[in-house]
This record gives sequence, C-alpha cells and structure tokens, in this order.
Amino acid sequence: MSYEFAQTSGQDGAPLIFTFHGTGGDEHQFHGLAQKLWPGAHVISPRGDVSEYGAARYFRRKAEGVYDMEDLARRTETMAKFMAEETQRSGAPRVIALGYSNGANILASVLLTHPEIVTDAILLHPLIPWQPAPQPGLQGRRVLVTAGRHDPICPPAETERLNRYLGEQGVALTEFWTNGGHGIEREEIAAVADFLK
Repeated sequence: MSYEFAQTSGQDGAPLIFTFHGTGGDEHQFHGLAQKLWPGAHVISPRGDVSEYGAARYFRRKAEGVYDMEDLARRTETMAKFMAEETQRSGAPRVIALGYSNGANILASVLLTHPEIVTDAILLHPLIPWQPAPQPGLQGRRVLVTAGRHDPICPPAETERLNRYLGEQGVALTEFWTNGGHGIEREEIAAVADFLK
C-alpha cells in the first residue's frame, strides 16, 4: 500500500525527517515544524490510513489505551517498509523521526521491531501499554521522550515504564517532563530543538 503524505526534498547529504501526527491530525501537523527545526532537511509526513469516526490514525484500537495488537503489528510492518523505501530513495545518511500521541506510538512500534530504520526518535506523549521484548538493536539509538505529569491519556507511570525499558536496551535516552497534560507545551518544542542539536 502507499500512504498519502507530504514531502519536502532537502539538500544533498541532509538528514531525512519523518513526522507522524496525533489522532485526528494529518500530514501537515508537524511537516512545517520539521522544516523549521532543520532547514534543508528532507521531510516526509505520512497520513494515518485508519479512520476512527473520521479521525485519522495509524492503527486501530478497541478502547482508549486498549490497542488492537494484531492490527498494530500489521501496520507497523507496513510503515517500516514505507520508511525503509523512502530512506533508500532519499539517500539520507541520518534518519530522524518525530511522532505525537498515536503518531509516537506507531513510531515506537517501528523502533521496537526495526530499530535499524531510525537513528534518532522523538516520542511526544507516547503510550506503550505492553511490555516490549528485549531489542538489542536499540543499543546506542538516540531517543527523546516527552510527557506531561498530568496527562490523562498517557499516564506518567506508563511513560516511566517505557523509559526504563529503553534505558535497559542501551538507548541514549533523553527525558523531558512538563507539568501539563496531553497537549504539546512550548518548552517541549524547545527540548526537541535542543535534542536535534
């Protein structure tokens, strides 16, 4: 299958940045932000191909925080293939991926199964409500996880569990916490910019 996606061609030798929107967003939600964060980068932003009452998502869920794990597995493989093909096409030496909420979750799922695809991952308010299997391929990958201490959708305890897992896999992990909820705070964008430096 092929996703609908926004694309910006960058300079030769520039990194490729993938962006993944939250539920109800689209390919434009973070596309412009990626261009601002790294001028000259290649940017590809796929739109989720699952509709939840008209809201675009990357995989199905049975309820809030309850994922359809079979659907997630299938769509993770599809996304990993898409990312690998676009990376090869761009020739970029470095691949950065940024996702928010549902977008962070599909990105995390790709990272957990195909860690070789991404060199740097930015997970904004991820929710991984299962215990991932050990993944030696994560060793040395750079990952930023941002979260809100009062996030009702992504409970802090779940984020802390994910962060512990990433640390145990040898990830070069950066954590950034706000006192907010599920929305993206201004200081989170500053943290993303610092991470990319």
